[in-house]
Amino acid sequence: MKNRILGSALMIAGTTIGAGMLAMPLTSAGMGFGMTVFLLVSLWLLLTYTGLLFMEAYQTAKVKDVGVASLAEQYFGMTGRVLATVSLLVLLYALLAAYITGGGSLLSGVLPTVGDAESTSKIAVLLFTLVLGAFVVIGVKGVDGLTRVLFMGKIVAFFFVLLMMLPKAKLENLTAVPLDNLLVISAIPIFFTSFGFHVIMGSINSYLEADIRKIRIAVLIGTLIPLTAYLLWQFATHGVLSQNEFVSLLGQDPTLNGLVKATSQITGSPILGEVVRIFSSLALITSFLGVAMGIFEGMGDLLKRFNLPNNRPVLTLLTFVPPLAFALFYPNGFIAALGYAGLLFAFYGLILPIGLAWRVRQLHPNLPYRVAGGNVGLLLALIMGVVIMVIPVLIEKGILPAVAG
Repeated sequence: MKNRILGSALMIAGTTIGAGMLAMPLTSAGMGFGMTVFLLVSLWLLLTYTGLLFMEAYQTAKVKDVGVASLAEQYFGMTGRVLATVSLLVLLYALLAAYITGGGSLLSGVLPTVGDAESTSKIAVLLFTLVLGAFVVIGVKGVDGLTRVLFMGKIVAFFFVLLMMLPKAKLENLTAVPLDNLLVISAIPIFFTSFGFHVIMGSINSYLEADIRKIRIAVLIGTLIPLTAYLLWQFATHGVLSQNEFVSLLGQDPTLNGLVKATSQITGSPILGEVVRIFSSLALITSFLGVAMGIFEGMGDLLKRFNLPNNRPVLTLLTFVPPLAFALFYPNGFIAALGYAGLLFAFYGLILPIGLAWRVRQLHPNLPYRVAGGNVGLLLALIMGVVIMVIPVLIEKGILPAVAG
């Protein structure tokens, strides 16, 4: 069981740490390192709290092997199930389509050309999905095993990048103040999705046999790993690049490639860019596995509820065909859906667990485990959830400044 706790923690961390973390310094360019640390720690506390709220609610599940949607139906009826299922699936399908497209792009760069570039790209997309999707179909143990191996590789690549960058960090760069204090608010939804492990909480609950103590350990370890990685990565990039260089970089190339080029030039090592690409690939794969597993489990839970066929071939098709179709035929079609991903995750990762915990505490006041903070904690988290959902609207209307990333 100790190995399962470690495996669960690594699955949480692997799902949380995606290739998007590499673009985080661009998003925080105008904020300065100090406010970036404050924002990351605050969101880590908030989302770890709501992850544990799911576990509080799972104590009352009628059977151990149920998904979050079934738990939502138990307390909020069919409306709760529909909202939980739709928000989760749209979010996960959008993310999975992005990961498949990104993974296919990376793979096509090392494959021999077959026909034209478009054909090679489609073959790469299919290979990426078939090979990695097989581990998801095998089950949570297969994902656990592969995640452990990839996670070790990801750590090695990450530390190699840090070793090259940290010696060049300068104190004056780390003490920069925000160019605009409102940028801190605008960046919240982007940083918020960097702690999105909630999509696999149903799988973790089942894997650890609903043992609350073991799940708490897995959640705390699994979320502290990405928090540490994010802080080290921000320390390195903010320390190496001055705020003026950051802002200048955003004007020239506000992408990951722009960041890679800048860091390669400053460190004087072309190897750095390639190591960052390796880390990015590993980060993308571990996120792919976690998100695909979330869809696979969620679909199984949904089909069980309506007594529909839920064998592995059916679940495999439902999990991979929709995002694969987007990646093959509409490579840019998922971008609009990704625009709503943060809003959907705010509902799934904040509003839903808060609502479940509130109902559980009303109906089951004597449960053995309750997350600290009481109803005041629930209210504060709810307010944060509403704020996060409103921020994109305020940015669109020009009330808040836009950020890159």
